[in-house]
This record gives sequence, C-alpha cells and structure tokens, in this order.
Amino acid sequence: PQVQETLQKLQEAGKELGKMMALVMEFAQHGASLGYPGFSFAFGKAPFDTLGDTLRGTQGIMKDMYRQPEKLLKAIDMVTDITINNLITQANAGGSNIAMFPLHKGADGWMSQKQFETFYWPSLKKVINALVNEGILVICFAEGSYNTRLETINEFPKGAVCWYFDQTDMSRAKKILGDKCCLMGNVPSSLLMTGSPAEVKAYCRNLIEVCGKGGGYILAPGSAGIDRAKIENLRAMVEAAREYGVYRHS
Repeated sequence: PQVQETLQKLQEAGKELGKMMALVMEFAQHGASLGYPGFSFAFGKAPFDTLGDTLRGTQGIMKDMYRQPEKLLKAIDMVTDITINNLITQANAGGSNIAMFPLHKGADGWMSQKQFETFYWPSLKKVINALVNEGILVICFAEGSYNTRLETINEFPKGAVCWYFDQTDMSRAKKILGDKCCLMGNVPSSLLMTGSPAEVKAYCRNLIEVCGKGGGYILAPGSAGIDRAKIENLRAMVEAAREYGVYRHS
C-alpha cells in the first residue's frame, strides 16, 4: 500500500510538472509575440564546482586543496575540457547563444584569494574564453560575495560576459566591471520576503541609479527564494524598474 501511495503521489507530481511546463511555454510564446527576447540557455558549472558538488563533495574537495593539490588540478583540467565540449554542444543543439553558470564555491567566504586564483579561476576562465570565441554570451551567477574577486574576473572582452551578483558591493562592481560587463541582480531575497514595498522600491532605485549609469544593468533578485517573496514587493520591484530604469535626456 505504501508503494502504491508513493507511485500515486509521483504521478500527481508529474502531472503538476507538466502543467507548469505548459504554462512556461505559453508565457515564453506570449513574450516572443510581444517582441521580448527569449531566455533559453546552455547550463553548466565551473569545473571546480562540478568536482566539489557532485564528485568529491564539499568536504572532500576542501581537503584535496591541502592534501593533494596537484592531483586536484589534474582532475580540474580533465573536467574543463569536458565542460567546454558539453556547453558548446548544448548551445548548438538548443539554438542558443547564451550559457549560464551558477558559481557555488568561488565566493569570498569559501576560499582565499590565492586558492581562488589557483584552483577556481583558471579553469573557469578557460571555459568562458572558449565559449566567447564561439560567439556565446556567458552569464555568471556569482553566489555569495565576490568583493575580493572583482579585479581578477575583469579579464574578458567588452560585452562578452554578464555578471549576476548576489551579495557583492554593486557600486564597486560598477566601477571595476561596468565599462566591459553587464551587471545584474543584487536585490536581496530577504528584502523581497520580509521588507515593505516602500523599502523594496527605495533599494531598487538606488541600485538603478548606481549601476544603471550609461546602461549595462539588469534589475533582478540576488538569489533564490523569489517564490517566497511578497507579491506586493515583486510589484514594487517592477514599478521601480519602470519608473527609474529609463534613460532621460538632460
């Protein structure tokens, strides 16, 4: 009976998933009919994250950096080549010129700057450069804070990479990356879940005024949890974008 009940629940979940995907497709088609660009993309991970998330585990890869760094670097090199081939194949098969990376373990609080420059960044940079050379736009979702990484990651041609930030100092990011990269994000999910519409609107206005000078900024939540946000706060964020996210002739 328990197995049958579980199977029944799985079937019901599958039906709900099908309904959701149908709505997503309907929404995408409606947006396209109104002239909004689609947002399909190839999806990948930084080579270090592939190892740390799914193969070695967080504890394992932390120990590897100290106990067997040379072996870890060799493994990262192997994963890097696989990642490049996989993402280019994904992009070509899906007809997309965008690749998205959620960066899990490169944040300020996860590893030192020296470790970042040794284990994390070289392989990720190689992947990004390979995709850029194929004409693929790269979006990097930098989870956590990247304040100490900003100078390091400013290594790509203008217009090639969009940095989607979570908890990074956006004023500093604009100064360092703004001439070359599109910036995105940094509206805290905590604010959207617990703040007032007035607080959300004020926060978004400041982001737009700081990061939107000269263009190159996309207003968006900084991290996951938007599904638990207050609907009135989401409306306030949209209103802020419409009211303040415009170019005014002086």
